[in-house]
Amino acid sequence: MHDTPSFDPAQLKSFLAVAQTRNFTRAAERLGISQPTVSQHVRKLEQAAGRILVARDTRDVRLTDNGDAMAGFARTILAANDAATRYFSGAAMRGRLRFGTADDLAITGLPRILREFRQLYPQINLELTVSQSDQLHRRLQAGLLDLVFVKWVSGAQEGEVVKTDPFAWVGLEQTVLEPGAPVPVIVYPAPSLSRKLALDALEKVGRTWRVTCTTKQISGVLAALRAGIGIAVMPTSLVPDDLKIITKRFDLPPVGDVDFTLIRNPLANTEVVDALTRAIMGRKLTPVGRR
Repeated sequence: MHDTPSFDPAQLKSFLAVAQTRNFTRAAERLGISQPTVSQHVRKLEQAAGRILVARDTRDVRLTDNGDAMAGFARTILAANDAATRYFSGAAMRGRLRFGTADDLAITGLPRILREFRQLYPQINLELTVSQSDQLHRRLQAGLLDLVFVKWVSGAQEGEVVKTDPFAWVGLEQTVLEPGAPVPVIVYPAPSLSRKLALDALEKVGRTWRVTCTTKQISGVLAALRAGIGIAVMPTSLVPDDLKIITKRFDLPPVGDVDFTLIRNPLANTEVVDALTRAIMGRKLTPVGRR
């Protein structure tokens, strides 16, 4: 029988640093160790796994399919190791975190990030609220939430911007807009940011419009789009694979950019809020199921 492989945390940390930077030298600088040590750690990890994890040539460094799998396992192993260390050393982070997120951001990888956060900090009581951005902001200002993740006017300079994304007009591949006819739009109820920007953009260029669906949830927007009821404005990175960006096809006006923003309650537990902020800032937020 073959021995069961054992994966050293130091080797896993070096491997993850290489996976994130795609560069052995930068990985070494990030970890504060030498580049030969990083190379040795990766080589020993490959020996333990019995697989090639990193493909190298003179121009770049990339992960193999086995490397991609190892990266996922490495994050889980290191998170569990850190959580166990904090727990048994008495240093586990504790407290309550009232977190709110805009509902369309919840269709991204955010749920996975929250799941990993709860595994890493099991003694933090995470309370989740999903709603529209403006409602979440009001609850934050009222002291009812500690941290919110919202779609905000680009350049508003409030909170910490995770990413900036252009809005786009979205519809089915077979969408048809009759010349001169009112544009059929699917919107959130006022005072929605995307609603305001979309309707203002149409009016600015003299395009007439009619609301064909008003819904409070992203599931309603997507259902209406897939039913061909109208078109909607969405952040470009959140458009599912089965829908299409149709801005240029029908000469629709640009709508502008949106910031995905984390805004905190200054009276909240700073340590706990900082921990979730770091977890979100460090990850990609592509929609679930999007290639």
